[in-house]
Amino acid sequence: MTKEFRQHVYVPPAGAADILLVRHGESEPAIPGKPFPLKDGHGDPALHQNGERQAEAVAARLKSVPFSAVYVTTLRRTRQTAAPLLEHLALEPIEERDLREVFLGNWDGGEYRIRAAERHPAFQRAEANHEWGEIPGAETTAQFTGRVRAGLLRIATAHPDQRVAAFVHGGVIAAAMSIATGVPAMTFLGAANGSFTRLVIHGDKMVVRGYNDMAHLE
Repeated sequence: MTKEFRQHVYVPPAGAADILLVRHGESEPAIPGKPFPLKDGHGDPALHQNGERQAEAVAARLKSVPFSAVYVTTLRRTRQTAAPLLEHLALEPIEERDLREVFLGNWDGGEYRIRAAERHPAFQRAEANHEWGEIPGAETTAQFTGRVRAGLLRIATAHPDQRVAAFVHGGVIAAAMSIATGVPAMTFLGAANGSFTRLVIHGDKMVVRGYNDMAHLE
């Protein structure tokens, strides 16, 4: 009989954590003069109605996946997005504080969206230099990336040979992709609300297995 060599099918290495990063659904719009409530200094808007629909679509796609745990951040838009899936899975969320969104200093509470739309010079510098610290009072890129890395490694250490979901933020996904691939910090900024990004973490090595999957949203 002729020996056959089939194409390789990827399997995470023994001891690795398979982490699905889910960006929260669309949140409430920013309105000049009406800042979002703050949570530990971070803008904390609720989900927009469209974000609630995205959360249901996320749950419909993931409800049969055998997740060992579901993580959220300190900000309610991640909890609200995770809620339909948690109900299906009968799991309680685990909070990972270090995966909260980048602290935007003087521009938190919705001001960042307004300044970005206006193409404020500080926003343009931040974008060009991949440096959050160009925004007045904001975390630096190094500070933000450092805590995102710490949060991801903490989850990976707790879940060897398991699959978990982490409901996070657009900036966090960009930081994770930068850590895993070595590209500049904001290269992957803009993952769609409700989208999936998959990381496999083994020790301190992170491998990207998918980015901005939004088939369930189209």
